[in-house]
Amino acid sequence: QVQLVESGGGLVQAGASLRLSCTASSRTFSYHMAWFRQAPGKDREFLAAISWNGGTTLGADSVKGRFTISRDNAKNTAYLQMNSLKPEDTAVYYCANGTVLRTTADYDYWGQGTQVTVSS
Repeated sequence: QVQLVESGGGLVQAGASLRLSCTASSRTFSYHMAWFRQAPGKDREFLAAISWNGGTTLGADSVKGRFTISRDNAKNTAYLQMNSLKPEDTAVYYCANGTVLRTTADYDYWGQGTQVTVSS
C-alpha cells in the first residue's frame, strides 16, 4: 500500500513562494508523480507531472513559468516549487502517483492534500 503525504502548504501573501513536498511511504521509484489542486466549488485541476526518472515533465499552461515539479528518488519525494503566488492559487493541493504519466486525475494513489492560501 502506497501512502503519499504532502507538506509545505500554508498562508502566504501574493508574490511569495512556497515549495510543496510529497513523500511516499514505500519504494515507488518506478512511479510517475503529479500535482493537482482543487479550489472550493471547482473541479480538480492538473498542475504538473514528472516521470519516474525525472526525464519527462508535463505542465499546465495555467501555471507555466511559475510552478516547477521535481523529484528526488533517493528520498521518495516529489516537489512543487510555486513562485509568484496569486490569490487565485488558493486551493487544496494534492500529489498523486501511478504507473502512467498523464494529465488527467486517473492516478493510482493520492495524498490527503495540503492547504495553500494566498492573501492579496
